[in-house]
Amino acid sequence: MKTQRNAPAAVAVPARAAVALAAPLLVGVWTGLVIPAVIAGIGALWGVSQDGSDPYRLRVRRLGCMGLAAALGLLAGELALRAGDPAAVTACLVVAALAAGAVSLRGRIASVAGMHLLLGVTIGSGIPVPGPWWEAPLALLAGVGLVIVLSATPWLWRRHDIERDAVLAVYRASSAALAAAGSPGAEDARRRLTAALDQAHQVMGHHLTRPTPGAEPASLLAAFHVAVRLGEVTSALVWEGRPLPASVTDVPLRMARRLLLADRAAEYDRPTGPRADAAGGRGPDAAGLPGANAVGGPRPDATRRPGPGPVGRPAEIPGLDAGTPGLRALFALDAGSGRVRADEVTSRLAGAAMQGRADRVRYAVLLAVCVLVAQLCAEALHGPRGYWLPMTVAFVYKPDFGPVFRRALHRCAGTVAGVAAIGSVVLLTTGTYALIAAVAAFGALMAVGVRRHYALATTGLTAVVFVLLDLLGDHRPLYGARILDTALAAAIVLVAHFALWPRSAAGRAAAQTGAALAAALRYRDLAPQAGPAQRHALRRTAYHRLAEARRAAAHAHDEPGRPGRRLPDWQRAIGTAERLCDAVSARNLSGRPGPVPLERPPGHRAQRPPALCGALGPVRD
Repeated sequence: MKTQRNAPAAVAVPARAAVALAAPLLVGVWTGLVIPAVIAGIGALWGVSQDGSDPYRLRVRRLGCMGLAAALGLLAGELALRAGDPAAVTACLVVAALAAGAVSLRGRIASVAGMHLLLGVTIGSGIPVPGPWWEAPLALLAGVGLVIVLSATPWLWRRHDIERDAVLAVYRASSAALAAAGSPGAEDARRRLTAALDQAHQVMGHHLTRPTPGAEPASLLAAFHVAVRLGEVTSALVWEGRPLPASVTDVPLRMARRLLLADRAAEYDRPTGPRADAAGGRGPDAAGLPGANAVGGPRPDATRRPGPGPVGRPAEIPGLDAGTPGLRALFALDAGSGRVRADEVTSRLAGAAMQGRADRVRYAVLLAVCVLVAQLCAEALHGPRGYWLPMTVAFVYKPDFGPVFRRALHRCAGTVAGVAAIGSVVLLTTGTYALIAAVAAFGALMAVGVRRHYALATTGLTAVVFVLLDLLGDHRPLYGARILDTALAAAIVLVAHFALWPRSAAGRAAAQTGAALAAALRYRDLAPQAGPAQRHALRRTAYHRLAEARRAAAHAHDEPGRPGRRLPDWQRAIGTAERLCDAVSARNLSGRPGPVPLERPPGHRAQRPPALCGALGPVRD
């Protein structure tokens, strides 16, 4: 169930999108500067696609890099178009595609910047814009700047709420994992805890590397340091496999109340069932993060109002074994949560395994080939204003954003829906203000779709682009043509990708799984001799890379393969490594040297995990 604070957060992103898209167009209509206003609207449209609910510093950095890359691409495409030579336009597109592909596999911000560099070139080289050469890039930057201002302004009155919600989600996920201990859903609940810790580590990254002065940042850092230790304790208790009473599963909630919510009891005590949302969802969680319900999993009952102080020793709770290392560690952490040392927690979360140089070069070349073919087809079909084909290629061919086949399919479906939606609006009215209102509505829809479903985002984007092109003076009936162009661009991408690089997703999954298994083995081998900081760093790195590998393996299995092709059982190997890490955590808390105790204590309900050896095999075509 959503909290009261979550409702405004769920509305904020689409509301910002509507304002950011409508405001430039209204100003352009009132001042007569329609062309610069539309270009600013395009910048706002791209900015909306990268807006989010992550920390303001990361948000501004991503939007700023995206805006600069898009403006640079728009300038390059505009200069190529003004040269009057179709070959210059084609050459500019190919060079931009090579540059975008070269940087796209180096990280999320680099990928976003590379894609929008190519998008800027496609728009600049495909839409003639009157006026001086510098006007359009500045107008585009103004649109992105408007999104940045709207997105970052809440920092003035809720400066640390995003960090607080992310850390709070860890405590709730830990409580849910403890509630699931000894049940078939225990491992899934522990994975949701890992996801919550990964999110909190990313959100708190700046505070960890450069501590912010003030009482609130200090309390957040202290709560996060406790949350990292809580993750180790929870993993050990999940491995032990015993069902736990509410007096134990409530301990993380009590800690959260004491460390994070002492002044926000009304928000904390929301009415939820003891095992509500057991399957996890994709809606906004009570922690205030998009999709955090999948992180939090089953939520324990918060209406029991757990008290602010420690609950005592495990021996004082009926039915509990006082000799369980995990329970002793949990209650010791609860009792000593006010005495934390920041130097015992790593400040940087290891990233996923980097793509090799050969993969980056291959992707850059394939993206350039697809853009070249799309541009040649566009010139043959539409003449000099056939930007839709290369633009669609830039959107679709993003293997780092998910399975290429699914992305192409959703792009086609979203385009059809968007064309039908804006066509219905145009049938009802062609008034300027009505179209601007439609831009605001479809922009809000796109902002929701970016976080929910790619086809929904494409629906909103397609409708907005049609209105913007109409305001630029392009009144051609292009509804059917744009659907066919999207299908053709998707076909170009799929043919090139699966004919020339059919094992890209499998190779990425194999590389990330190999790195994750190596991290798990390093944690097993080095943790007994490591100090607290190194031990937590090893454990967080292992779990984080295992989560990344699980996502990469799921993407690889979602891609269509050749007949008879068999993929290794990555999920089984990753699950085995996760259970190994749980066992290592239990050994760390027990304080006993020696090999990892793969056998669980009496009373567990899970099977002994198989060995890691032989879990992976080669990809066979």
